[in-house]
Amino acid sequence: MEEIEYLGETIYRWEVGASTFLASPRRGARLMNWNLSYPDGTFRDIIHWPSIDSIDRLVKARGGNPILFPFSARTYSKGEFQKWEPNPGKPLPMPMHGFARQGVFEITRVDKTGFAASLIPDKAAQEAYPFDYDFEVIYRFQEKELNVELRLSNRDKVSIPWSAGHHFYFTIPWLDGTKRSDYELRIPAKKAARHASDGSLDPVKGHKKLEPISSASLVDRIHYHLTSSLVECVCKTDDSRLTIEVGTHATPNPGYAIVTWTESLHSPFFCIEPWMGPPNAPENEVGLHKVGPGETQAFSVTIRV
Repeated sequence: MEEIEYLGETIYRWEVGASTFLASPRRGARLMNWNLSYPDGTFRDIIHWPSIDSIDRLVKARGGNPILFPFSARTYSKGEFQKWEPNPGKPLPMPMHGFARQGVFEITRVDKTGFAASLIPDKAAQEAYPFDYDFEVIYRFQEKELNVELRLSNRDKVSIPWSAGHHFYFTIPWLDGTKRSDYELRIPAKKAARHASDGSLDPVKGHKKLEPISSASLVDRIHYHLTSSLVECVCKTDDSRLTIEVGTHATPNPGYAIVTWTESLHSPFFCIEPWMGPPNAPENEVGLHKVGPGETQAFSVTIRV
């Protein structure tokens, strides 16, 4: 592990065998890039990071793994966007994807194995989420694997709701000369939906558990009631693959979700996003989790290549 300068700030780089990881723990606990080197001098970019010209652009960069907390995507209160109701009749503001990705974190551990960082809630975060808590992001790096754990500890006297997630920007296609139609994505989900304009979940009928990444129907689709913890993307050209393990049990919590998204047909990335639940969890109550006073909950995701 070493500190390096990036656009006027210090970030961290880990070299673990053939893998290199880059991260900015203080800015959103943001993992930026993961790439894998091969003996012939070539490399595979696993997690995409774009070229940016200012450190202030890091928050909205289309790359890395933005942390979504306390809720993923959009929340509504009786149709009103970017609101939620911890108590009936008392809506509070809630930014898109929450406030952790643009938040400031304090590094609590950084060593050769990875890092841990705790959110320092600012005034806006305290207004949106008025609880006494500690939210920590923990990364563990291995040669062909990373594990990231989101941990919420309740120091309050009331239960705290949450439904956090990840927004991994995976480099797909990853093999030279291939295109999206050369990659298949397997998501073992009983249910699929899209997020309706009023915040409800609009069911998708006839979704397939195995589809090419090029399928337009995958964009902005929510998959939940997973029958297995393993989600896999495979390049049919050379059988190289990317595996995402959601949670720590063979059959995940039924609220856990996988969301698939890309910006355009020509983007150098395709997002496969493990979430604790579908969008608008506080109102839909699908994938909404509660941490009791004095308790701690964690959401673990492991990625292997």
